[in-house]
Amino acid sequence: MVLTYRYRIKDATCGRHLRRQAREVNRVWNYCGEIHNAARRHNKRWPSGFDLIKLTGGSSKLLGLHSDTVQAVCKQFAISRDTCGKRPRWRGRKSLGWIPFQASRALRVQGDAVTFLGRRYRLWLSRPLEGRMLCGAFGEDARGRWYLNLQVEILEDDKHGSGEIGIDLGLKSLVAISTGEKIEAPRLYRKHERALAIAQRAGRKPRVRAIHARITNRRKHFLHELSTRLVRENRRICVGNVNSCGLARTSLAKSVLDAGWSLLRSQLRYKATRHGAEYIEVDERFSTQVCSACAARGGPQGREGLVVRERVCSGCGARHDRDINSAINLLVSGRNVGLQQTVIPSVYGGEDVKPTDLQPQTSYHGRS
Repeated sequence: MVLTYRYRIKDATCGRHLRRQAREVNRVWNYCGEIHNAARRHNKRWPSGFDLIKLTGGSSKLLGLHSDTVQAVCKQFAISRDTCGKRPRWRGRKSLGWIPFQASRALRVQGDAVTFLGRRYRLWLSRPLEGRMLCGAFGEDARGRWYLNLQVEILEDDKHGSGEIGIDLGLKSLVAISTGEKIEAPRLYRKHERALAIAQRAGRKPRVRAIHARITNRRKHFLHELSTRLVRENRRICVGNVNSCGLARTSLAKSVLDAGWSLLRSQLRYKATRHGAEYIEVDERFSTQVCSACAARGGPQGREGLVVRERVCSGCGARHDRDINSAINLLVSGRNVGLQQTVIPSVYGGEDVKPTDLQPQTSYHGRS
């Protein structure tokens, strides 16, 4: 399995050397963009990553970059262009610094320091560097701090629990688990909103960036602890596919972005893969309306029905918490999705469905 380790660089004076290389990386990137535009005008085709590498060959010494860095920039330009279907935007002075390289050839590790292009950079070694290094990059954050990002191939660890859970993602309760447990959202942005507003009105941009960084770091720390605990306790994790991007365009945008649903799901995904657990995203349509006891459908609907947090099933009379009931239905759906191409009873009642019909689909109220 491949993980990315991130280490902050200690030396404050190294920033000017890395920024100089980052400017040359931007020059290579923008040159690839110019070649792309010229090729489109004359040849009516996109130059491949191999074509860009040939055109930039021999320029590393003139630019003061490692040859692997120039090749990595060309490859990433072609990948980004093919992914978005158009030429990527230009990189200018406001772009954050980025210097990619092949770790196995360009970087030499010596204890808590690394040597790159003859210059030594000391690191805050927050975790031991183990495994086989594949590639990496120097990256700059919004506060001008530089980090070393290394992709490392490590062995998978099969240490996971024996439980099975369904997870319903929300705003007031960040996570509602099918076992009946609820974890409240930390609302970190709301807690720092007043200090952020004061700094913004005063025009103190460094202070604003520092507050945003604090919010981001605290959110990541909270979600890392939560996702690690869930993976260590369970062998199967079923999460609803709530469309956080869609909800971020509504009046709920501030709360949705503050919750960090997508970050939590990505952490659960890679940690479950690393520890041999099963991570499943299922379609959460009707999961709040269907009774988890008798599969009768008749709960509150639409955004106006979100105020109803508890209900009594009209079919069997069972009393349900809205979020816990949804989490139980997501767990049942996740078990069904795990059955490969076999006909299974629908958890929503009615006729049987196939697992392919239960695969994640974009919905208005799904995952985070």
